[in-house]
Amino acid sequence: MTNEETAYAKINLALHVRERRPDGYHRIETIFAFLDQGDVISVEPADQLALEISGPFAKGLSSTDNLVLQAARRLAELSGVARGARLHLDKRLPVASGIGGGSADAAATLRLLNRFWGLGHSLATLADMAKPLGADVPACVHNRTCRGTGIGQDLAIIADDELQGYAALLINPLVAVSTGDIFAAWDGIDRGPLGEGTVMAVARSGRNDLQKPAVALVPILTDMLQMLDGSEPIMAQMSGSGATCFALYDTLAAAAEAERHCRQATDNIWTMKGEFR
Repeated sequence: MTNEETAYAKINLALHVRERRPDGYHRIETIFAFLDQGDVISVEPADQLALEISGPFAKGLSSTDNLVLQAARRLAELSGVARGARLHLDKRLPVASGIGGGSADAAATLRLLNRFWGLGHSLATLADMAKPLGADVPACVHNRTCRGTGIGQDLAIIADDELQGYAALLINPLVAVSTGDIFAAWDGIDRGPLGEGTVMAVARSGRNDLQKPAVALVPILTDMLQMLDGSEPIMAQMSGSGATCFALYDTLAAAAEAERHCRQATDNIWTMKGEFR
């Protein structure tokens, strides 16, 4: 039994915002996809729940008020677990960057402790438990390509092989973006639903309705998108509420070449390349 779990980076291949609900959430339609890279959660036996954080993006994160611990406590409570666990988060993904981050960490914690404590819950059960932790957490529990509706928690799993062989490059200007601020800046116009067809067809015909308000609040995103467009990808767009942008390629080698050009253009960025799970 492995004592670690990867919190895979999440990409919204398309994100259509349909309406602002009275409860403050937004009704969306999105395609979630996951790369084979991300943060890493590990666990050791302990009498109580505890969390340590390290890694390039650990600075400023709380080890006492963190989604990882919230997920662990919720799983323990709902499963009647009295044991503890010493968790460690290797924070490799930028914070508040639109690629899962804390949601993926919480989801990985649920999967890891479900195995570590021998609970035997299905992914569907874990995803249901995860709903109060955040809109993206259930999708991150499954960490498979899926179509999300409602607030993003009504999920339809898509065949794993639809993105097989494709690769992505992520680029972030090292600027944290508030999801709440970006959604608040959305103009409220419903521009229509996602299309139908293969994942790639839906992604290429789709859009990210949060990209325009994000660019208005964080103008450097224009530079990020222009750099990606210059690499002649299949498509380039912002993920989630930003500030991470992504580009899709036919091969990992093409993504690596694009990463090299971006790194030559500017040093003040974070990048990550990977293949789809």
